[in-house]
Amino acid sequence: MRSPTFFRSVLAALIVLFAGLTQARAESGTVTLTVYKGGWIIGGSAGGGTLNFRGRSYGLSVGGIDYGLVFGGSKTTFRGRVSNISRPSDVAGVYGAAGAGLAIGGGARGIVLTNQKGAVLELSGHQVGLMANADLSGLAITMK
Repeated sequence: MRSPTFFRSVLAALIVLFAGLTQARAESGTVTLTVYKGGWIIGGSAGGGTLNFRGRSYGLSVGGIDYGLVFGGSKTTFRGRVSNISRPSDVAGVYGAAGAGLAIGGGARGIVLTNQKGAVLELSGHQVGLMANADLSGLAITMK
């Protein structure tokens, strides 16, 4: 009877230990992205950028779709940090967000996103154009 309890305790301890080791290896890098966005009800976004990680630069492609109240077009240049990655490919993935904003001429933007691998993007930037939105967005980042 004591064996199952002992094995469960050991298993739980190993899970906690493994989770701690995985987080200890996670690192961060810097990201620069330029995103062009446009639409009428349904919108799209595309662009590219660079990941700097462990002293090397990696090219990124960005694409996405927006649905909700989307009107206009804009260009946003983001700079920021990506954390909780172990290798460059961890930044690749699908990021989802709900947001609202208005830019007439120019404005500031800030956003925090997480992908399915646990990578966290913390970005801020400057938006130029005419854009009104209250929408759900999906953004996919791929390595070039």
